[in-house]
Amino acid sequence: MKRDFDLIVYGATGYTGRLIAEYLTTAYRGDDAPAGTLSWAIAGRSIDKLKKVRAGIGAPDDLPLVQADAAEPASLRSMCERAAVIITTVGPYQLHGAELVAACAATGTAYVDLCGEPAWMRRMIDAHHDEAKRTGARIVFSCGFDSIPFDLGVLTLQEKAREKFGRPARRVKARLRKMRGGMSGGTAASAQATLAAAARDPALIKLLTDPFALTPGFTGPSQPAGLIPEYDPGMQALLVPFPMAPVNTKNVHRTNFLLGHPYGTDFVYDEMMVAPGLGDIPRVATEAFATVVSLLGSGGLKRGAGPTREDREKGFYDILFLGELPDGGRVEAVVTGDRDPGYGSTSKMIAESALCLVRDVQGEGGIWTPGALMGPALRKRLAERAGLTFSAR
Repeated sequence: MKRDFDLIVYGATGYTGRLIAEYLTTAYRGDDAPAGTLSWAIAGRSIDKLKKVRAGIGAPDDLPLVQADAAEPASLRSMCERAAVIITTVGPYQLHGAELVAACAATGTAYVDLCGEPAWMRRMIDAHHDEAKRTGARIVFSCGFDSIPFDLGVLTLQEKAREKFGRPARRVKARLRKMRGGMSGGTAASAQATLAAAARDPALIKLLTDPFALTPGFTGPSQPAGLIPEYDPGMQALLVPFPMAPVNTKNVHRTNFLLGHPYGTDFVYDEMMVAPGLGDIPRVATEAFATVVSLLGSGGLKRGAGPTREDREKGFYDILFLGELPDGGRVEAVVTGDRDPGYGSTSKMIAESALCLVRDVQGEGGIWTPGALMGPALRKRLAERAGLTFSAR
């Protein structure tokens, strides 16, 4: 069925949604844009606010505006019927996202989001994976810093392991070596919603701590918790817990699961952050405490807030992946990004993920991970367009 638009950015009046719309305006304007003109629109609850966003990002006056509201399922279905792909930044997804996933699954519409809420993701998998397969809807969660660099980093490392040794690395360690960036109010709101849900339903805590929560019917070997600082003699570095690891590790295991376990059914994976010296312990602890306060308290960032343009452009990240084979073989991969991870880089990653679904990848319907559905095609697009690098040796 022919749709009116290649994609619609839903939530364009929010902080991240606006960044995505600004990126598309800049990178895909006119006939000289990569692969030709892009047909797209922005959507949200208020047409007046959408008009302000359109003017503020320098988009053409004829960029279409679509009214849609998470509280009005009929408006979501109407929006889905008009687009090949929906980009949504309207979170927390566990509060505002279920009806949109249902509408995309029902209408065969592709979908990408920035979800880092694994309990909700599992609920959506259980509720809509089969229908999405039936209708051809390609639904892809976690298309930002959660969890693309990690998902594609492991994919890149395992490709190199098979090239060098003829088999995958059974054990992979992801180590975030450097990062500079900020957190937005949307991230805080998602964390608050998850904590509140776990308080109401203690069964969620078990799911949140299960590395295989997103692989229904499969449980692999015991995985490192990554919750206690440790010294790594090989790296000569102190390792500290990485707050996004509980989401990323689940997505990496789901990629392995969806692809038929090319990393092996005995695959072991963890993520931690590198603190270069003992003197960094107080700084890391202080930053972690400040993050928790902003999440739990009322004085944190308000939704719609986030780092300044200068801070986004000064941001970066560098992730090392270490692969170990049982016979002593070793392989490494590195992924870097040229903007702050949460917003400057994430807005480019999710936009290019949507375009990858429009232009590069077909694939059957279902609820996917970026690595399982788009894999090398997305990696190529991100390296060419979005400021990421991928290398392995």
